[in-house]
Amino acid sequence: MEEFPCEVIRYDDDAPLTGTIQMKSTGINQQVLDKLKVERERGITGGMIHMAHGKQHLLNLIDTPGHVDFAWEVSRSLAACQGALLLVDASQGVQAQSISVFHIAKERGLKIIPVLTKIDLPASQPERMAAQLKSTFGIDPSEILHISAKTGQGVNSVLRAIVDRIPPPSGNMNSPLKAFMFDSLYDRYRGVISLVSIQDGIIQKGDRIASCHTRKKYEITEVGVMHPEEVTTSSLQPGQVGYIACNMKESSEAHIGDTLHRVGVPVDPMPGFQPSKAMVYAGVFPVDSNDFIKLEESIKRLTLTDRSVTIQRESSTALGQGCRLGFLGTLHMDVFRQRLEDEYDANIIITAPTVPYKVVYKDKTVMVSNPTEFPDMSDTSSKVKQVQEPIVNASIIVPEEYMGEMMSLCFAHRAENLDHRYLDSGSTSEASARAILTCTLPLSEIVTDFFDQLKSRSSGYASFDYEDGGYKASDLAKMIFLLNGKPVDALALIVHRSAQHEVGRKWVKKLHKVIPRQLFEVPIQAAVGKKIIARETLSAMRADVTAGLYGGHYERKMKHLENQKESKRKMKRIGSVDLPQDAFFDILSTKGK
Repeated sequence: MEEFPCEVIRYDDDAPLTGTIQMKSTGINQQVLDKLKVERERGITGGMIHMAHGKQHLLNLIDTPGHVDFAWEVSRSLAACQGALLLVDASQGVQAQSISVFHIAKERGLKIIPVLTKIDLPASQPERMAAQLKSTFGIDPSEILHISAKTGQGVNSVLRAIVDRIPPPSGNMNSPLKAFMFDSLYDRYRGVISLVSIQDGIIQKGDRIASCHTRKKYEITEVGVMHPEEVTTSSLQPGQVGYIACNMKESSEAHIGDTLHRVGVPVDPMPGFQPSKAMVYAGVFPVDSNDFIKLEESIKRLTLTDRSVTIQRESSTALGQGCRLGFLGTLHMDVFRQRLEDEYDANIIITAPTVPYKVVYKDKTVMVSNPTEFPDMSDTSSKVKQVQEPIVNASIIVPEEYMGEMMSLCFAHRAENLDHRYLDSGSTSEASARAILTCTLPLSEIVTDFFDQLKSRSSGYASFDYEDGGYKASDLAKMIFLLNGKPVDALALIVHRSAQHEVGRKWVKKLHKVIPRQLFEVPIQAAVGKKIIARETLSAMRADVTAGLYGGHYERKMKHLENQKESKRKMKRIGSVDLPQDAFFDILSTKGK
């Protein structure tokens, strides 16, 4: 990599054209996507290319996920870049998440290249979308590139713009080594593989390096670049991004945002990242309780490539030993679950997602993410002053004909401070104006089925983004479910008082469908405090005790039926209802729908 000094290197956030990826043969449907199966399916991809333009340039490209759940991944990727491509669909316009990522890139001082894509589509409106970019971001329409990746039109201009507009990274080859670690992954043979951006100095195989964060020392056994697969090189120079293997065994040692330096030549550490904050919590339990140790090890291995997941052991009387995990959002939780199942063959049950609540007592404040730890608000001896729930500042971009549906959806989920403005005038007859709707929503309202309803009510045209808005006092209560008068801790929920009756009725009906019938009558109840707010009764299985009676007085039949009734009363007093694992799986897999 010696032939690529800083001035011919560019980093960009977001490739057959450059020769890095071989052109496909006609009729063969080949794709170059992410290595992870789950990320291929969900379109969360990444890669790097090497190309020639006038003279040879080295381009490092990172494709960041657009979903709000991965905002931490985006900020981490942008830290290793000097510029970003702002890709906007010429037929759909600016999306909600584009606005938030744009501001993150601006705050980091990145050079932004606006690009309108899919201009070959019949429904594309490049002039209108250019005006939208100007009104939303203040971008000069003359700077916007118009391309079609499908036909190849204008793609060369993007590569030229990356070289011409984005400044090269700064760095001095003769300065002491300073490398910035922005990601890591695990290899079963080589241990932890770290992805680094070289700021100063040169790093080579055999060098001894140290971490500014942990102070531990390592010897480098392999150095290379991603092209797009791993390709070993003799060294990495200032401005280059690559991977290093250094016999690092423990995942906790690879601290994202760490600065690496040569042993004996300390440097000032670079500013790292804000630690990610879990927004959604869920309990993960093995279907077979004997598999807990294997599950825990699988989760620890997965967190090597996903540091934003928090882990804490927990136990449940109904589900046994498990882990309570914190995620950045529900898509993040779903991706993690799918990776557990795909990569480690885990057979798991995930409890209903909850958010972290702040319980303010007279003498202390406690964060509660597990519903079983939530205090009983009807108990006056609990000394609880108030309960606060997390809120988010949400943005929804939607065509104006769906504005009424979006407003009713937001109000149904306890939205406040609702406001809207138009992104463009909608002067063209074939398309309506698009508006951005802003509001404050409780986080607990959007972790269940809010996103599904948003897409359903807007025919898929709405885009949604949110950012943390702090905490706000709220009227909340813990709902528990009783089977034959005995509480089931794994099904506890934290609900708002305004929705407690609706939620209670919905859940007892679900329980009524999945709980197997017993030999005695089983009442299924939803309770808030000491008050029962919903009930369904599971009727008993009955044997036909009069089948063998032929003729005789009817009192003979009545005697047998009374004996049966008395036995069932006795069974109800002393019997217990065990909720089987598959019933839990049926209830929780429906995500509260």
